[in-house]
Amino acid sequence: MQTRLDSRQCEAFLSVIDHGSLELAAQALNLTSSAISQRIKALEMELGNTLLIRSRPCRATAAGQKLVQHLRRVAELEQDLQSEFAGQQSAAISIALGVNADSLDSWLLPALAEFLIAENILLDVAIDDQDHTHDLLESGMVLGCISAEPQAMRGCQAVPLGIMRYHLIASKAYCQRWFPQGMTRETARLAPVLTFNRKDKLQAQILLEHFGLPENAYPTHYVPATTPYNRAILLGLGWGVIPDVMLKNLEQDKLTRLMPDRPVDVALYWHHWKVQTPRLARLTNTLVRQARASLLPIKPVA
Repeated sequence: MQTRLDSRQCEAFLSVIDHGSLELAAQALNLTSSAISQRIKALEMELGNTLLIRSRPCRATAAGQKLVQHLRRVAELEQDLQSEFAGQQSAAISIALGVNADSLDSWLLPALAEFLIAENILLDVAIDDQDHTHDLLESGMVLGCISAEPQAMRGCQAVPLGIMRYHLIASKAYCQRWFPQGMTRETARLAPVLTFNRKDKLQAQILLEHFGLPENAYPTHYVPATTPYNRAILLGLGWGVIPDVMLKNLEQDKLTRLMPDRPVDVALYWHHWKVQTPRLARLTNTLVRQARASLLPIKPVA
């Protein structure tokens, strides 16, 4: 006979995952840390698996991630059903998405704004590198993600969105200082690079592929926010990569394209669960349609 999950135990578990500690989860639920711990232990006993790694911050185990996925999807289904029963005057529902920063700062919000308003949806956006947003879906933290990963995990679908084309960009003053005779292996080794964060490997891949320079062989700035990152390029702090959907909005007369005949293409995919609520399915349709209107098409593999 199958056992029904205890809602209070599941609530305690999700709260710890969301807040990162027993103490913060206890504050959020107006309980003691001991009560939270007891509920999670009871849930682990019931399921016969360790669900939580009690570290700082607390993390879900592999079994815990599966439970998080299930609970998030159930919560979204319940929200959508309650909203449907309540009619047009229902409260907004929240949908968690994993998104890369460049999509969020360029095409995504204009693409979804009208739909989100009409459908009364609140976004809960988790930002990560496009090579890592898929981890957010796998861990159960989001219901869908924009990712560079072309393969869908079990129970999900991966829908091609388009190509985000990146260009190597520097200010004209920076080029005069560091690349007066052009970008060579030696000048690239000495010239400062602008990188979004330590997960961002695009510049490292470029320098390794074209100049044979390994990671950490050149000076690097880390600027983990899109507007300051682009501003840092304009100010001449370093060269970086900017997608063409964003480049058109910058001060072109102050910028130079390094290696203009060698842009870097990053294919993006929308990952979502095969079983979706009607509202999430409509979000998927809108996102895919608008993305394909904003990005370059992904060429089919011959």
